[in-house]
Amino acid sequence: MANAHLLVVDDEPNILTSLSTALRLEGYAVDVAGGVRVAEEKLAKRAYDLLLLDVALPDGDGIEMLTRLRAVRNEIPCIVMSGHGTIDAAVRATRLGALDFLEKPLSTDRLLLVLDNTLRLVKAEAEAKELKAQAGFEGDILGESAAMGMLRERIARAAKAKDANVLVFGERGTGKELVARAIHTQSPRSKGPLEKLNCAAVPGELIESELFGHEAGAFTGATKARRGKFERANGGTLFLDEVGDMPLPMQAKLLRVLQEREIERVGGGDTIKVDVRVVAATNRDLPQAVAAQTFRADLYDRLHVVPIELPPLRARREDVPKLARHFLELASRANDRRGMTITEDALAVLASYSFPGNVRELRNLIERLVILSPDETIDAEQVRSFLPQAGAPPTGGLFRAAVPFRVLVEEAERTILSEALKHYGGQMAATARGLDLERSHLYKKFRALGLRDKSKDEEDAPEDAIR
Repeated sequence: MANAHLLVVDDEPNILTSLSTALRLEGYAVDVAGGVRVAEEKLAKRAYDLLLLDVALPDGDGIEMLTRLRAVRNEIPCIVMSGHGTIDAAVRATRLGALDFLEKPLSTDRLLLVLDNTLRLVKAEAEAKELKAQAGFEGDILGESAAMGMLRERIARAAKAKDANVLVFGERGTGKELVARAIHTQSPRSKGPLEKLNCAAVPGELIESELFGHEAGAFTGATKARRGKFERANGGTLFLDEVGDMPLPMQAKLLRVLQEREIERVGGGDTIKVDVRVVAATNRDLPQAVAAQTFRADLYDRLHVVPIELPPLRARREDVPKLARHFLELASRANDRRGMTITEDALAVLASYSFPGNVRELRNLIERLVILSPDETIDAEQVRSFLPQAGAPPTGGLFRAAVPFRVLVEEAERTILSEALKHYGGQMAATARGLDLERSHLYKKFRALGLRDKSKDEEDAPEDAIR
């Protein structure tokens, strides 16, 4: 893309001249450097849109230079090139976040195509990140209470510690994954990958393969080699949700990886070095589990380097109105009901409720109200009718007609599930996660309500399988 400012680092003057000339003719601004020292001086003085970096340089190694650069300025996109292209060099560059690897002699047409595609991708990712921030999508940690101020401060401190493992604990629905994402985003590893694994959602016999990968033929059905979460998270962060549900034999293997920073794929004998920071989360009482010998004490100590406790929503009731308005805006936009409002009395009712399911329960409640409310304004009466401890049945609002309760419940479920499936792009796995349901339970609900036949479920199932 024209107007981007590039830094080209190569030790051959002819290549620097030909590359800079070709790039300037395409509208790029170009600076050049013949070695590591000059390149690092230029990088210290200004921000570049992209770095085109040779591996073999007269005063150092390009990959080592990239390693140092990533430690202080992780955001610059990089394309690595080499006249002695090897798989090892490509792997090292990729693990450091290089977006492409080109072998010399370079084809000018291919280089220009790769540059254009890379810069378009970087721009698209930046725009998407900005839009998400503006719209309040995944990643927001909302609330102005003192408890949330302390939480943000703890997250910021944890993020700065690049390698220290973090243990996030709190009740279900308090936003443990959001905290893990915030730690990753604010850390020096932010340009690296963020991988996630829910230890409670994967059968015990498959967790090892999910974490460490497997070689072809390692077990029945393993037709080809597959990288695990640790390999895919290399250079970044691995979020292990519900770590308290991990089987004991797997806990011992995880402890070894955290200590040695190396893995072996299932069915393989080669040792693979990994550079991964682990953020684990649980709603279990791990000290009690350690005392009961269902969780290893040494693994707990290794994970519990930086503890972060999430406050339940009932401990920060002053945040409920802001959260409710935020979720109302998101749900209104997602369900084509823009402009919906909620009264102050309704917000007061919400703030008085204990929310055992915490923020997740509040979000789901607001979405149900948006979908089922016949009016553009959600009032206190409607909110009470949806809360578990609601008192007298409402005389108007959502239920103006005399309809059997079973029919009302089925209709509400049918509406919610239909809208949820549409909202999550027709993907059953994503829908199940969004509604906090097991996939098997969701399939049964869809069939029971006549929303989807069995053959359609079977078509979707392979796409939703853990892979």
